[in-house]
Amino acid sequence: MRTADPGPRRDRAGLRADRAVAGGTLSGERAPRIQLRHGEGDKHHLTSLQGLVALSLDALSSVAYGPEAIALVLVAAGSAAVGHTLPITLAIAGLLILLVASYCQVIAAYPDGGGSYAVAKQNLGAKVSLLAAAALIVDYVLTVAVSLAAGAASLASAFPVLGPHLLETCLVGLAVLTALNLYGIADSARVLALPTLLFILSILGIIVAGLARAHPAAVVGTPAPLPGYEALSVLLILKAFSSGCSALTGVEAIANGVPMFREPRVRRAQRTELMLGILLGTMLVGMALLIRRDQVVPRADVTILAQLTAGAYGTGWLYYAANIIVTLALGLAANTSFGGLPVLMSLLAKDHRLPHLFALRSERPVHRYGVVAVAVLAAVLLIAVDAQTHRLIPLFAIGVFTGFTISQTGLVRHWAGLRPPKWAGKALLNGVGAVATVVATIVLLTTKFTEGAWVVLVAVPLLVLLFTWVERYYTKVGVALELGRPQPTPHGPDPATRLVIVPLSPTSAISAISERAISTALAFGGEVVAIVVSDAPETLDDLCAKWDRWNPGARLKVLNSPHHTVVRPVVEYVQRQESNGRWIAVVIPGIQPPNPRYRLLHTQRDLLLAAALQDHTEAVVCFLPFRIPG
Repeated sequence: MRTADPGPRRDRAGLRADRAVAGGTLSGERAPRIQLRHGEGDKHHLTSLQGLVALSLDALSSVAYGPEAIALVLVAAGSAAVGHTLPITLAIAGLLILLVASYCQVIAAYPDGGGSYAVAKQNLGAKVSLLAAAALIVDYVLTVAVSLAAGAASLASAFPVLGPHLLETCLVGLAVLTALNLYGIADSARVLALPTLLFILSILGIIVAGLARAHPAAVVGTPAPLPGYEALSVLLILKAFSSGCSALTGVEAIANGVPMFREPRVRRAQRTELMLGILLGTMLVGMALLIRRDQVVPRADVTILAQLTAGAYGTGWLYYAANIIVTLALGLAANTSFGGLPVLMSLLAKDHRLPHLFALRSERPVHRYGVVAVAVLAAVLLIAVDAQTHRLIPLFAIGVFTGFTISQTGLVRHWAGLRPPKWAGKALLNGVGAVATVVATIVLLTTKFTEGAWVVLVAVPLLVLLFTWVERYYTKVGVALELGRPQPTPHGPDPATRLVIVPLSPTSAISAISERAISTALAFGGEVVAIVVSDAPETLDDLCAKWDRWNPGARLKVLNSPHHTVVRPVVEYVQRQESNGRWIAVVIPGIQPPNPRYRLLHTQRDLLLAAALQDHTEAVVCFLPFRIPG
C-alpha cells in the first residue's frame, strides 16, 4: 500500500541535487546526473529549420494574399493594368532585401530579442520605444486574426457548409494553437513542420510547373474579369504597393524571438532570417511573373492563387490538395505571433511597462501568460469583426512598418555611436531602409486611412498610455519600498508583544490539522491563542474540557457569533489586539485535497479569512496546507 510520507524521497532527491550542483563526488563516487524535465535544456530551443517553421509561416503564407491584394487594386484601371503587378512586386522584393539585411544586423546587435523595441529603447529613447512596442503588439494580434480569418474563408470555399460558421472555425483554430504553444514552442514547431514544408513545396511547384508550361493547364473562375473604371495613375500604383506590402508582415518575428533559438543563437537566427528572405522573395516574384505572362486577373469566385494553381496543376486532385495545404498554412501562420509576442511582452514586463507576470516562464521555455494574452486579444478582435478578412486587411501592415522604420533609424544611431569596423556601410544600409520604410508607412496611412487604418492610430496611443501608467505605478512601488537604499539592520518584534492566532472550527479543534497548526504557531514564539467561533458557546463545554486535558501549549478562546459569521469575529479580535500594540501573526490551516475538483467539497473559509485580514489588519497571514493523501 502506498503511504503519504514523501519526506525521505524528497531528502534523497535533494541530496542528489546538492551533489550534482557541487560538481564533486563522495568517496570516489561519480556524481549522478540530474534528469532534466520536459522543456529544460537546449534541445527544447529552436534550430534554424524549426525557427523557420515556428516564426516564419506568417510571412511565407502572405504570398496567398499579397499578390492578389496588388491585382485587386490595379484591376480598377482595366485588365491590362494588372501586368504592373510584376514591377510593383519587384519594388516590394527590393524592400524585403533591405529589411532582411537590417534584421540580420538587429539580431547580431540585440541577441536578447525584442526587435525594434530593443533598438529604440537603447538608441531613440523611452517614448519611441513605447511606440515601437505598441505598433508591434497591434501587428502581432492582427497577424493572428487575419491568418485565422483567411484560413477559415479558404476552408469555407472548399466546404461551403462552413460558410455560416467562420467565427466558430476561427475560435477552434485559435484554441488549438494556444494549446500547442502552452505545451512548448519547440513542440509546436515540430507539429507545424510538415504543413510548412508542404506549403513551400506547393507554392514552388506552382511557380516551376506554371513557368514550364507554354500556357495554363486549366482556367477556373468566372470567364469575364472584373471591369475597369479608373485610369492608371501614380496614386493607384501607390495604393497597389501599399496593399502588396501586407506580404512583408512577419519578417521581424525572428529578430523578436532570438532567445528561443539554440546556441549559437545569433548565427541560427540570422540563418533563419536569410532563408525566410530567399523563400519569400522567390515566391512573390515567381507568382508575379505568372500573373504577367498568363494575364491572370481577379475573378469573382476564385483567388489569384487558385487560378495559378489550376494553371500549373490543372483541376485534378493536385488542385484540391494544394488549396487545402494553403488553407492549413494560413490557419497555422498565426503561430508566428505566439512565438514572438510573448517574448516582447516579457521584455516590456522586465522594463516595468507591463505586469510582471508576463516575464514569468514555466518549466518549459514558454511565457504562458503572454501566450494566453495573445489568444484573448485575437479572440476579441475576431469576434468584433465577425471573422471577416476584408475588415482586417486595411489595418494589417501599418504597425509592422512603423516598427521597421523605428528599428532601422535606431540602428543608424547605434552604428554612428559605436563606430565598429565598416560601420559607415552598415549605417548607410539602415539609413536607406529607414527612408524606404517611412515612405511606405506614409503611403499606407494615407491610402488606407478611411478603410480602417484610423483604428491603428487609436489603438497604438492607447497602448502607449497603458505602458506609461504601468511604469508609473511600478515607480511608485519602488519609491515606497525604498529599493536600493541602505536600510537599518532588521530586528524581530519584542517577544512580550507577540501573539500568534490559530483559527479553528469547532469540529476540528482537536485533530491532526489543529495539532500541526498549533505546533507551527509555537515556533513563532510568544503567546499562542486558538480561536473557535460559535453561535452557541454554551454548547462548547465538552470541547473546553477536552482541550484542557489535551493541553497543547496554546490557550483556547471562544468567540460568540450570533449572526453565524466566522470571518468578522476573528478580524475584530485581531483589530482589538493590534490596538493594544501587539504584533499579530495568524496561522490559517486548510485542507489540501488530492485533486483540485475536491476543493468544492470544502469551505472556502481559509481564503475568505485571509483576504479579510489582509484588507483590514496589519497581521502576518500564514497558510498551512494539510494535504490529504491521494
